[in-house]
Amino acid sequence: MIELDHVSRIFTVGDQQVAALQNIVLSIAEGDYVSIMGPSGSGKSTLLNMIGLLDRPSSGTYRLDGGNVTDLDDQQQARVRSEKIGFVFQAFHLVPRLTAAMNIELPLILAGVAVEKRKARVSELLKNYGLTDRADHRPDQLSGGQRQRVAIARATSMHPAVLLADEPTGNLDQATGKEVMNLLEELVVQKVALIVVTHDPAIGGRAKRQLRMVDGKIVSETGKSA
Repeated sequence: MIELDHVSRIFTVGDQQVAALQNIVLSIAEGDYVSIMGPSGSGKSTLLNMIGLLDRPSSGTYRLDGGNVTDLDDQQQARVRSEKIGFVFQAFHLVPRLTAAMNIELPLILAGVAVEKRKARVSELLKNYGLTDRADHRPDQLSGGQRQRVAIARATSMHPAVLLADEPTGNLDQATGKEVMNLLEELVVQKVALIVVTHDPAIGGRAKRQLRMVDGKIVSETGKSA
């Protein structure tokens, strides 16, 4: 599903070049559960952004579902993101003025899904994530766990093939964090590829495949592809 072939990302900072990613070779299959760990500045989030088509490689090739997405223009990449990739972030990134239901519905609106179909999908997701009684609440009226459940519901509203989670439990207490991880892991059973960036070894250790990054390189991997 995901194939990174000798992908590098070089940033220019002043008169210096910084290699955020160096010659990454990585394959992730349908239903894989992968954690990416390593110290701050190791390239974890840059790799996640690359997979999520939020950044472009300086060199190398990225294939998604067999298609080369490296050289797609911005509009084409945005379409692929909408159709195939979901995102869950530490800070939730919900729209403050929108209710839980409206936040979940937003990707469907942007994708041009018909009103009746998207309302049915939102209702289904609210029920699945135990949020039906919070549908009309804004983010500031929700707990951290509820906000992350809204974020997961929004991320899965378009039935993505890949879900990218960047420190998904970072703003949650331990018990709530475990609940959120259980919800994310249920998606793996549905053959969604789940990729989690985390500093927490307990969270990272839950994944079937565990990558460790240092200085823009994958220096070790444990586990096997699904």
